Amino acid sequence: MMPYRRFLLEIGMGNDQYGQDYTKAAKRAISNAIRRSSIPFFETLQIDHKEMNLKVTIGVQDPSKVNIEALHSAIPRGTAKFHLVKGGLNSKNPDSKNIIVIATAAVEAFIEENSLMRAYK
Repeated sequence: MMPYRRFLLEIGMGNDQYGQDYTKAAKRAISNAIRRSSIPFFETLQIDHKEMNLKVTIGVQDPSKVNIEALHSAIPRGTAKFHLVKGGLNSKNPDSKNIIVIATAAVEAFIEENSLMRAYK
């Protein structure tokens, strides 16, 4: 088995302003990270998107409140592994005491070198 190479890193931010839903904020951060990405070499080199592995790191103030299984629906292609870390931000409104949950996401995409070598033959 050949090593995997990272070919993409996208950063995003998402929030939930009223529900204090960490999972919703995390999904929005993932969406923000990947919505501007286009990876045309899969089509150009005739590589199946299923060969792409993703490492998705989510930063929120309380990682235990994120439903990892629910995050899979935010990933349209590839196989994702999620890592939750303390980060992001909770912002409290001093008047209403409402807490806005803010999540950050780093989405890294990897492909095995062998897939690229096959495509060039």
